[in-house]
Amino acid sequence: MKQNAAEALAKLKRGNEAYLKAGFNPGNVSPEIRLSTSKEGQEPYAVVIACSDSRVLPEAVFSCGIGEIFTVRTAGNTVGETELGSIEYAVEHLHVPLAVVLAHTSCGAVTAAVQGERGGYVGAITADIGKAAGEEKDVTKAAVANALYQAEKIRSAFTDKYGLEVKAALYHIHSGAVDWLIG
Repeated sequence: MKQNAAEALAKLKRGNEAYLKAGFNPGNVSPEIRLSTSKEGQEPYAVVIACSDSRVLPEAVFSCGIGEIFTVRTAGNTVGETELGSIEYAVEHLHVPLAVVLAHTSCGAVTAAVQGERGGYVGAITADIGKAAGEEKDVTKAAVANALYQAEKIRSAFTDKYGLEVKAALYHIHSGAVDWLIG
């Protein structure tokens, strides 16, 4: 069943509340849902752009199972052409109404960016985060600034054409709670 952006956001919020109380992921990963989605296709209600950090598991954070969210992961939850292509697929072909940029506390990519690391392949990531963070040296504040910056990139690319609703959020790795950001 297709959901609008408000319903999708409410479901993500309820999922995070369940995650905070659970000792396991209550999302449906059963053989039946695997078979159903393999035959009938996927109908995710949100696309979540998250960091590649192994401590951030979007499906668990929002208590989701197979086929519920379309996840795009990249260090520092940065958004470039490849990520925009993935988001475009989710919006255009799967009719996803909501995109969420999920930043997190203690992010290594954000830490590297605020410390001025620009070398190697990671330099493209830290340079992009640096644009968002500016002179901010507090890693959590820089992560928030980056989430809002990346959300604006998505909003600029898709809101007019598809009516995509875009939100930014901050996941606290120590508690599991998600703060929904204004922006």
